[in-house]
Amino acid sequence: MQKPRRRALLVMRKFLTCTMCSMALVAVLSVPVQVFPSSRDVPIFSRSYKLPKRLVPEQSLTQEFAPLRWSKAPRLFHKTSALDDLWNPPSNRDFFPCTEPSLNYSSPGKTRGYLLVHTNGGLNQMRAGICDMVAIARIINATLVIPELDKHSFWNDSSNFSDIFDEDHFINALSNDVKVIKKLPKEFATIARAVKHFRSWSGIDYYRDEIASMWKDHRVIRAAKSDSRLANNYLPADIQKLRCRACYEALRFSPQIEAMGKVA
Repeated sequence: MQKPRRRALLVMRKFLTCTMCSMALVAVLSVPVQVFPSSRDVPIFSRSYKLPKRLVPEQSLTQEFAPLRWSKAPRLFHKTSALDDLWNPPSNRDFFPCTEPSLNYSSPGKTRGYLLVHTNGGLNQMRAGICDMVAIARIINATLVIPELDKHSFWNDSSNFSDIFDEDHFINALSNDVKVIKKLPKEFATIARAVKHFRSWSGIDYYRDEIASMWKDHRVIRAAKSDSRLANNYLPADIQKLRCRACYEALRFSPQIEAMGKVA
């Protein structure tokens, strides 16, 4: 009985062995095999080796790994320069000058005398002072003589009003607000003048009461300084608008300066 059992076990063992070998062979044959070229066809790569252009173009690598560079948007009209940036008006940031007078605004009344102005400070300070003096001339019913620019205390420049600003435009632009003349009339050139340091940051009552009362004894009043002589707040709306008109419309650079700004 033992011999037939041994034969059966041997047959079973051989069968299992053949089956496992067959399965292993099938598994090996089912894996895709990549055929490599010979060692002579495989290039030896080094740090200095560059991939052939047919595989990865060098240009595409440059475009991919080059750092980003920001470029300015092209101008729509023409190439600009430093002078263009200097003379172009700045952004208004949604602000606009309030210059239109009210409906009940009237033409200047009869003049009571002449207002001479000696401006002081730098150019921007003198410009603001001139605007104040235009409003003060309106308040006290004065004829404004073209202001004299400061030549010594701060600016140290020999320029006159007409060298910096368009004198004729200044006079015409304010014709409905204040009478402006270039020089004091000859008959008043030698008479005594009242030299007055207007009080800083003064309101309209100061000029209507204290300064305007000087017309009783004087025909010519000279303002010794122009900086910050008129308050910024609590003034009639038309006086504030007049200051804006003087600043934004009447004070314009002289033709020679405007022409220099257009050279570029």
